[in-house]
Amino acid sequence: MFRIIVSLFIGSVIVALNFTSDWAEARVTTNATYKSFSSAIVNADIGLHVGLYGINVTLKGNPLVQFNETIDYNEMFSWHDTMEEEYEEALEKGLPNPILYIAEKFTLSSPCGLIFQYRYSGRYASATLWTAFCCWMLTNILFSMPVILYAGYMMLATAAFIFFSMASFSTIMNVPQCIFSIGTDSFEAEYSHSFWLALATGVLCTIIGILVVMFDVMIPEKVKEAFSVGVDSCEDDDVSCGEGYLNTIFLEGVTISPLTTKRVSVSY
Repeated sequence: MFRIIVSLFIGSVIVALNFTSDWAEARVTTNATYKSFSSAIVNADIGLHVGLYGINVTLKGNPLVQFNETIDYNEMFSWHDTMEEEYEEALEKGLPNPILYIAEKFTLSSPCGLIFQYRYSGRYASATLWTAFCCWMLTNILFSMPVILYAGYMMLATAAFIFFSMASFSTIMNVPQCIFSIGTDSFEAEYSHSFWLALATGVLCTIIGILVVMFDVMIPEKVKEAFSVGVDSCEDDDVSCGEGYLNTIFLEGVTISPLTTKRVSVSY
């Protein structure tokens, strides 16, 4: 049961990591201009959450109600093709200035070029994660067959592709970072929960893969018994197989010859 739970945990995490929006995050609490053509200043928590398919920008007032308006925004911008259209829609809706400022940094016209960094790294990270998911499925299939050694190899391959996805996403940190300045404060994105969860899952897969390979080499029979594969119950000394009986009613006209056994004597 524990083995099943661990396997389901690994598979669920790999799938979930593709759709989370907290691979990288940035937060700041500051005073900022609320909306365009207005001198209203609000105090708010501003958050940037980066996923593999887009960004999520949050704005929450301190306090929540200011200027007779509830300030609690959570806007999603995806970069499947381009963010230009979504940015224009945000302008038409009249979203607060901090959200528009952050979203503008990810458009094609922005000098920061964040869209190119995050979009391509996210695509490659997602592709390698789905490859890791395929390796995980093959691992479970091989664990149900008398080829435990290859199941261990596939678990190591699962870990390798998880690490490849992390390396792909990490390329965004190797380029000059664009600093976001809102009001009198500034901030930049850093690794967040999903990135570290991917690291922990990759390490877990590595440990499991190494243990399976090592035990299969050292004690292969015990490993097969542990996974309930490749064990013939009738050949086990501790298990007695029951005798079979033939119903003679269904054997009319059939000649049955008794089985003969040969005894072999061995002289020393």
